[in-house]
Amino acid sequence: MNKKGLLLVNLGTPDSPETDDVKTYLKEFLSDSNVIQMPKLLWQPILRGKILPKRAPKSAQLYQKIWRKDGSPLMVYAQKQTEQVQQLVPDWIVRCAMTYRKPNIAETLRKMRLAGADDIVVLPLFPQYSVTSTQSVIDQVHQTDQSIKVIQSFYDDDAYLDLLARDIREAWSKHDYDTLILSYHGIPESYVRRGDPYVAHCTATTQGVLERIGPLTTNNTHQVFQSRFGPTEWVKPYLSDTLMSLPRQGNKRVLVSTPAFVADCLETIEEIHVENQEIFKQAGGEVFDVVKPFNDDIAFSKYLVSLAQRYFD
Repeated sequence: MNKKGLLLVNLGTPDSPETDDVKTYLKEFLSDSNVIQMPKLLWQPILRGKILPKRAPKSAQLYQKIWRKDGSPLMVYAQKQTEQVQQLVPDWIVRCAMTYRKPNIAETLRKMRLAGADDIVVLPLFPQYSVTSTQSVIDQVHQTDQSIKVIQSFYDDDAYLDLLARDIREAWSKHDYDTLILSYHGIPESYVRRGDPYVAHCTATTQGVLERIGPLTTNNTHQVFQSRFGPTEWVKPYLSDTLMSLPRQGNKRVLVSTPAFVADCLETIEEIHVENQEIFKQAGGEVFDVVKPFNDDIAFSKYLVSLAQRYFD
């Protein structure tokens, strides 16, 4: 009888919040040709000469603010999700890996095979597919073993949308908010023009949430994009621009949800809670609350099991 293996994959995190480790992580991440779609001969001198020397120390300071005693929040929650899934299906071999840094995807897959996993499914924890995130996982998996199945997305899956809507509905009912902001990680506009379906997936997720929560409509909900990087045009509207304009329109109480993230990380903690909250308050905003990602919610771990089960032979 085939033994099932499930590998949960998230983006990655530095080994520590020190500048050298952050630089190593950023170098690996920003050298991925799915993430930066420029010829390597042009990009690498810019990356090594200009970007890493400036960005690594700044990013390290931000990581130092969010780092926990037990490590990087993203890694802590990745391990908790993995442990919960393993407890729910004790006869499976369940592991986690990261696209960049450790644990390495190829190495983890080899260890899973050695442990007896015959039928492996890989689940990237990015609900919405993008070349910049999911495709890099697919590439690394298929370089190791072409036969392993990779779940490409779950942005429009009813059970995922039900969980997302449950958390937003619960938070929305606690206060008298003017606006819900659904903030997704951004990608360059040129990637969408080249066929990346990510924005369409985000819009479908937003639509799924609106269909599930009565008081929410397109009039009091904004779909925006965050985390832009570099001088090129990224998909709009930008989160920061929206937060600056809302108070002028009389929308001073906002609730923010981040449906592209299933676990807290630098983007949800530092960028949303600190940086963007400050932008909103300075623009005249009064209430800025955030719906937590799923993190170690057992309901999400149960969902991951049910999603993976559909893909086994």
